[in-house]
Amino acid sequence: MQYRRLGRTDLKVSVIGIGTWQFGGEWGHDYTQQEVDRILHKAKQLGINLIDTAECYGDHLSEAFIGDFLRRDKREDWVVATKFGHQFHSHLNRTDRYGAEEVRGQLEASLRALKTDYIDLYQFHSGNDQAFDNDDLWTMLDKQVQAGTIRHIGLSLNKSNSMHQTASATRVGAGAIQLVYNRLDRGPEEEVFPACLEQDLGVLARVPLASGFLSGKYKPGTEFAANDVRHRHGREELDERLKQVEEIQKNEVPQGMDMAEWALSWCLRHPAVTCVIPGCKNEEQVESNARAARHAADDHPQIWADQ
Repeated sequence: MQYRRLGRTDLKVSVIGIGTWQFGGEWGHDYTQQEVDRILHKAKQLGINLIDTAECYGDHLSEAFIGDFLRRDKREDWVVATKFGHQFHSHLNRTDRYGAEEVRGQLEASLRALKTDYIDLYQFHSGNDQAFDNDDLWTMLDKQVQAGTIRHIGLSLNKSNSMHQTASATRVGAGAIQLVYNRLDRGPEEEVFPACLEQDLGVLARVPLASGFLSGKYKPGTEFAANDVRHRHGREELDERLKQVEEIQKNEVPQGMDMAEWALSWCLRHPAVTCVIPGCKNEEQVESNARAARHAADDHPQIWADQ
């Protein structure tokens, strides 16, 4: 495994993390604690130390699974990142909650679910600029940092990749940006990444496999279950993305190389990217994701030694 400094924070994170939206039950499978334990145990064996979750992956459900695992493991071995700003109601149904007191309540609920007394990276979750421009929110969060319940603040951008939020990151005390970045979604390269490099902000690249499309497992015509988030895409949109993937696999992926491994290492080649946080359904996918780390050392200057 390879490790990088997460921006100007003191966090040393594995270049491969664990995304955990799937633990909330919105990716076609309802997880058990035993399944989550096996995934996280395998991740630790492979040197992965970053877990990314959110309050609305289920009603703190993903956090609760992780917390039960952490309770029986060494909490200090992990960098735990979670998010605030949404209230879960039902499958893919949330409402925004960005008020200072509302977020304080979410923080307390996340700490309880995670069974910890501190969160390493607490992230503003996909809010718009109006919700972001709330001095009371950032004052409250700064007090939590001073109290030690939050180690660092981050911003998880929505698909608009707000430059207002990115440019304001240092002002609100954020040390890291999370965003969608993969071979099919390269929008951050134009403005966001240069701003992150200028401010020394760590970058967590979410959806690095484009919701699994860049795994190479799916072909045009694939049907997804009704409770799978990918079911929201229309048939025409799905097939267009899958055709793009076929062309990429044919023209860009080296012969004999696993496409998912290639797609993760592709993200890590950009000098702004600190870590990719793919989801994983099982231990085998954790192992596949972790293999991409072996390509990171030659492509990025801020690398720690191998583990």
